[in-house]
Amino acid sequence: MMWGDLVQLFTLDLAVAALAALVLIGDAFFRIPGKTLGWMCVAALAWLFAVSFFVPLEGEAPNGAYNSTLWVLFFKRVFLCAGALGVAGSISWLEERAPERQAEYYALMLLSLCGMMILPGAREWILFIVAFELMGIPLYVLAAWAKNDGPPETRLGGEAALKLYITGVASSAFTFFGLGLVAGAQETTAMFGHVQSTPLYLSGMLMILAGMGFKIGAVPFHFWIPDTYQGAPTPFVAFLSVAPKAGGLAALAIIMHSWGAHRAVMLPVVGAVAAGSMIVGNFFALPQTDLRRLLGFSGVAQIGYVLLALLAHTEEGIAMALFFIATYVFTNIGAFLVVHAAAEKSAGHSTAALAGLSRRSPWLGASLLVFLLSLAGIPFVAGFWAKLFVLLAAWHAGLQWLVVIGVIVAVIGLFYYLSIARSTFISEGEKPEAVTTQPAVALAIVVCLLLVVGLGLRPAPLVEQATLAARSFLQEH
Repeated sequence: MMWGDLVQLFTLDLAVAALAALVLIGDAFFRIPGKTLGWMCVAALAWLFAVSFFVPLEGEAPNGAYNSTLWVLFFKRVFLCAGALGVAGSISWLEERAPERQAEYYALMLLSLCGMMILPGAREWILFIVAFELMGIPLYVLAAWAKNDGPPETRLGGEAALKLYITGVASSAFTFFGLGLVAGAQETTAMFGHVQSTPLYLSGMLMILAGMGFKIGAVPFHFWIPDTYQGAPTPFVAFLSVAPKAGGLAALAIIMHSWGAHRAVMLPVVGAVAAGSMIVGNFFALPQTDLRRLLGFSGVAQIGYVLLALLAHTEEGIAMALFFIATYVFTNIGAFLVVHAAAEKSAGHSTAALAGLSRRSPWLGASLLVFLLSLAGIPFVAGFWAKLFVLLAAWHAGLQWLVVIGVIVAVIGLFYYLSIARSTFISEGEKPEAVTTQPAVALAIVVCLLLVVGLGLRPAPLVEQATLAARSFLQEH
């Protein structure tokens, strides 16, 4: 393969890395205002998303270390959308709270995004680990960006970053140790080497699964989520709650695909994690009063539903997992940004702080209701189809007992989602003044709202793209 062909495979990834470098250069040498740099990042990421539909980006690197297929392109487009929305949601907050550190924030987010974009195409363990760490390390720094924000008694940024760092290190340690065992058992660092169900291989794979569990926030590796979500900047949490999880799920799907004929040995473990995530996430969300913690446990439950589809390991199951991930990105980012916008003019991030939001800002109240209905799986928004399609795929694959658990806990989830809606629309707020939303945050919320409603009314285009991506993935080996 010529260098030009290799560069073509990584066109989007290299463009994002170059954008991170340009942001730092623009800040250091040309003193470009931070808000301008933020809008530049949003525009560039949106442009790269559009380019991905017109430039040929498929192919395979030498020795099969990297394979760019429709599967990889699907995830790259999701990451670009998440990155653009995450940057847009952060512009106003950074301008107000960290005016001297805006360029570094954008650069770190873009570098993490670059790691995410490489991860789904990695077919060699060393490249996989490099992408995995490039995705994770910048997030530890970003979580501490608000360490000096607010009164001393409410400064939780340092704690949030520390907990994310410790669990991230644990995730890497489990993954590295497991990788050593698996590569030794397979006698190759290729992800799709000859698989033997030896104790060495199975022990290594269990450790890798534990590492992935930390990254996606699945039970019992979820304990970092509520505290990190509560302490880190809310605009960053909107990005953290979806993009790294999507990257981790892409990695997990590849690992599960590499099991081949030995899947039956490992599936009960993943099934237990899926069931535990759905149960623990929904039940632990019930008593939460801080919306960031509540949405964090909600995310744990949502991960359980994605694992249901991955467990099916059929074209339908993989496709519906992709559809679920894409809709969850838009829904969760939108929900967190509405909470952020409302909290800036309210008494904080508690459920009570949202009281009367529909009267103080009708469009924010209506937007939050749509996002909550989507998370709960109520017709006819994107989340309804995502949850329905995932449960159908799992049922068709013979996972009826998991589907029954998923349906039961989904009913429980309705209680805490609708309790937020009740506070927003029925309760009387203590602060009657109107809530004003900064343009960048408003743009991100509107984009998420349009996509959630649009995919709820017509999910077919995204389902078709997800199906093509799943088909290309299953045909690899």
